[in-house]
Amino acid sequence: MAEQWTAKEIPDQTGRVAVVTGANSGLGLVTARELARAGATVIVACRNLGKGEEAVGKIRSAVPGAQAAVSELDLADLASVRAFAARTTEEHERIDLLINNAGVMAPPRRLTVDGFESQLGTNHLGPFALTGLLLGSLLAAPRPRVVTVSSEAHRMGKINFDDLQGERRYQHWLAYGQSKLANLLFCFELERRAGVAGTDLESMAAHPGYAATNLQSSGPGIAAERWAMWVANRLIGQSADMGALPTLYAATVPDLPGGTFVGPDAWGGMRGHPRVVSASRRAYDTDAARRLWEVSEELTGVHYEFAANGAVG
Repeated sequence: MAEQWTAKEIPDQTGRVAVVTGANSGLGLVTARELARAGATVIVACRNLGKGEEAVGKIRSAVPGAQAAVSELDLADLASVRAFAARTTEEHERIDLLINNAGVMAPPRRLTVDGFESQLGTNHLGPFALTGLLLGSLLAAPRPRVVTVSSEAHRMGKINFDDLQGERRYQHWLAYGQSKLANLLFCFELERRAGVAGTDLESMAAHPGYAATNLQSSGPGIAAERWAMWVANRLIGQSADMGALPTLYAATVPDLPGGTFVGPDAWGGMRGHPRVVSASRRAYDTDAARRLWEVSEELTGVHYEFAANGAVG
């Protein structure tokens, strides 16, 4: 691995089509901007079209001539996920790169449009459905990649299959940890299934360390926690530009093995340049991964078919 890898080392992405969720701000905006700088056509997928247009403006200001467009996507609403996938597959012959970046962090318990606990629904079930619905477009590309953005908070996570939605007991940070662990179980199971099916699809994961973004100020519902994170952002948080590097590394570095997990290399994974890292033991539990996959198919109605037509449901 190269020392001190930066976005300047992203290989040429000309001709590739990339979907980046949550690309209107923070890590997603940096990821979309740098992929566009490398030549990719970038779809800025976000809930608010106005903010998405502002993000596209920022990308084009930084990268004159950038190929970037906004498209509405709310991962907390499966109807929106289906509409986005239908629109994207109609407008693009293939998708080379899907960055599952968008997410929420530690809000009070609330439900998505479909009745899912919001963190599980937005951070895992929405991306699960989106990836499945775009599967046909991904498989139409040469060496497609899916990168799922997790967090070091996955280490405190446990998949509580007996109370997956937190109906009996809800603790906002434990629910966040569960959703981030679900991201990794999904990543590794997608890699396994894609391999068994003999496809060229590669599934990667990344975490940003501690990056100072608006996630900390807009996430936790407890004011004292938001204040503490405001302080931490200034004392130890690294920039969004640095926080996005693991995602960009996982998305673009050639010859990475499928199932690679990338994170910062310093301060115990909190800061630094990207390197290959290991996840918690629970993230490699193949039985839990298969069970979560089956539950996710049942809840979303999206069933993966590793064939030309992709997912159904």
